[in-house]
Amino acid sequence: MSTAELAPSRTLSLAAARRHAWPATLAGLFAVALALRLVGLKSGLPYVYNSDENSHFVPHAIGMFGHDLNPDYFINPPAYTYLLYLLYLLRWGSDPHGIGRAFAHDPTAAFAIARAASAALGAIAVPLTAIAAARLTRSRMVGAVAGALLAVAFLPVHYSHWALNDAPTLAPIALALIGVAGIYRTGRLREYLLAGIAIGVAISTKYTGGILVLAVAGAAVASPVAQPRWRHLAAAALLACVGFAITNPYALIDHHDFIQGLRQQTETASDEGGKLGLPPMSGWRYYLGTSTWGFGWIPSLLALGGALGLLVRERRLALVLLPSPLVLFLYLGHQSRFFARWMLPIYPLLAILAAWAIVAGLLYLRTRRRRLPIRWAVAAVALVACLQGLVFSVHNDRVLARADTRQLARDWLVAHVPAGTKLVVEPVFPDQWASDVGSFNRATAGGARWNKYLTSRSHVDNHGQLIHGGPARVVKLEDYERTTRPLLIGSYRRSGFCYVVTGSTQYGRAYAAPAQVPQAIRYYAALRKASTLVYEVKPSAGDVPFSFDDSFNYYPLSYDRPGPEIKIYRLRDCTP
Repeated sequence: MSTAELAPSRTLSLAAARRHAWPATLAGLFAVALALRLVGLKSGLPYVYNSDENSHFVPHAIGMFGHDLNPDYFINPPAYTYLLYLLYLLRWGSDPHGIGRAFAHDPTAAFAIARAASAALGAIAVPLTAIAAARLTRSRMVGAVAGALLAVAFLPVHYSHWALNDAPTLAPIALALIGVAGIYRTGRLREYLLAGIAIGVAISTKYTGGILVLAVAGAAVASPVAQPRWRHLAAAALLACVGFAITNPYALIDHHDFIQGLRQQTETASDEGGKLGLPPMSGWRYYLGTSTWGFGWIPSLLALGGALGLLVRERRLALVLLPSPLVLFLYLGHQSRFFARWMLPIYPLLAILAAWAIVAGLLYLRTRRRRLPIRWAVAAVALVACLQGLVFSVHNDRVLARADTRQLARDWLVAHVPAGTKLVVEPVFPDQWASDVGSFNRATAGGARWNKYLTSRSHVDNHGQLIHGGPARVVKLEDYERTTRPLLIGSYRRSGFCYVVTGSTQYGRAYAAPAQVPQAIRYYAALRKASTLVYEVKPSAGDVPFSFDDSFNYYPLSYDRPGPEIKIYRLRDCTP
C-alpha cells in the first residue's frame, strides 16, 4: 500500500483517537476518584466511631422500615437517607423485622453499603465537574484539570469514606454546574431545567447545596446569548422546588417539623462556646486555613489567581463562578462553630477556578514563547497542583485501612478485663463499643460486655458548679470535659469502677484550653496519681497535638492508624 493510500487511514485513526480521548479521560478520572474513596471503606466497622455517622443517616434509613417514609427528622435533609432506604430495600427486602435483625446482628453491611454510596457519589462528582468546566470555559483541558483536582483533593476524598451527606451532595452540585454552563453558553430552557432540578436535589441532600442558586442567577444575567432570562429563571426555580419536593416530600407534608429542623440546624451553627479546645480565631481565618490542606496550598492559590484573572479578563464568567464561594465563605465564617467539611459544596467551583488559572496562565505564556508545548505544560503544572492532595489522600487511605486504636483498646480489654466489670469510659466510643456485636452477654443486665459508668449524666453545669436538687442533666459529647473534677475519682472507687478508659479526643480538648476547664486538668492529674497505666495505644509514633481537624481526619503524615490516643488506668486500692 502506498504512502498516499495510508494517509487517509492515519487521518481517520487520529480523528477516532480524538473522539475517544475525552470519554477516556472522564472514565479515568472517575476510576482514580473511586479508588481513592473506596480504600479503607470499612474503617472501624462493626463499630462506628464518627458520632454523626453513627446517629444520623443509616439509623434513620433503617428506622423507616418500621413506619412510613416520614424521616421525623429535618436537622439534615433526607435525600441521602432515602437513597440508603432504597439500597437496603434491594439488599434485604421490605420486612422490618428481617432488616432489624440483620442490622442488630452485624451493622457492618448496612454501613458498608452506605459508605459505598457516599464514595460512588463523591467519585461521580469528579467527571461531572470536568464536563461542567469544559462546557463553561470551552476547553477540555480546563475540564480535565478541574476533574483531577477534585479527584485527589484531601477533604472530598476523606469524607467520601463516611456515611454522611457531605460527599453525596457534590454529585447534584456538579450536575447543576453542567446546567449552569449550558445557561451561560446557550441560554436554552433545558439547561435551566437541568440546573434547577439538580439544585433542588442538592438542597434536599445538604441545605448549603442551595448556594449554587447564585451561580444559576449569575449565568442567566451574565450570558452573552439573547434569551428570555427571567422566564427561564422562573422555570428553573419551579424545577428546583420540584426536585426538592420529590426527594424531601415531608418538608411540605410535615412542614412544622421541617421548619423546626431548619431552626435547630441554624442554632447548631451559631451555638456559642460549644467547641472546647478550638483555637481562638474567626471562622473566616479558619476556613482560609482549611483550604490549604483540604483543597491544597497550590490549588487554593491557583483558585484565588483564577478569581482575580476572571475579574480582569472575563468579568461575565466571574459573575457565574465567584458569588457562590464568596457568599458561603462569608456566611459560614460568621458563625460561632465551624467545620472544614461545611465548605465542601464550593469545592467543584474552586477546582474550576484553579484549572482555568493553569490553562489561561500557560496560554498567556505561549504568546510570549511560541514553542511552549501547551498540553505538556498544562499536564506538568496540573501534576504539581495535584501532588499534595494525592500524597495525603493515599496516606489517609492507608491509615483508614488499618485497625483503629479504639478497636485495639477493646481487644486488650476483652483479653484482660472480665465481662461484667465496671468501666469508666470517656465518650470517645459509641455505646455499642461496650457490647459484643450480635450477641447478648449475660454478665450485665443490659447485655453489654461491661457495665459502663453513666458519663452522659451529671449534677455539674458547664461552669463546673454543682446543680442542687432535681435530676442529673444530659451532658453533650462536647461538654464532657466541663463536668470532670477530682472528686469523681473517689466516686469511682466507692462504686467499684476500677478501670478508667480515656481518649485524647476528649482530654485533648481540656489540655488545649486549660483555663476554661481547670477542674478537668486537676481531674486528670488526680487520675494519674491514683492509678496505674495498664494499657496505652497511639495513632502515631509521636505525640499529635489535639485538633478538631487532624484528630478526626488523620491528615498529618505522622499518623499510622485511625483513632485517638487511648489510655486505660487501673485505680489502686479499688475493689471491682
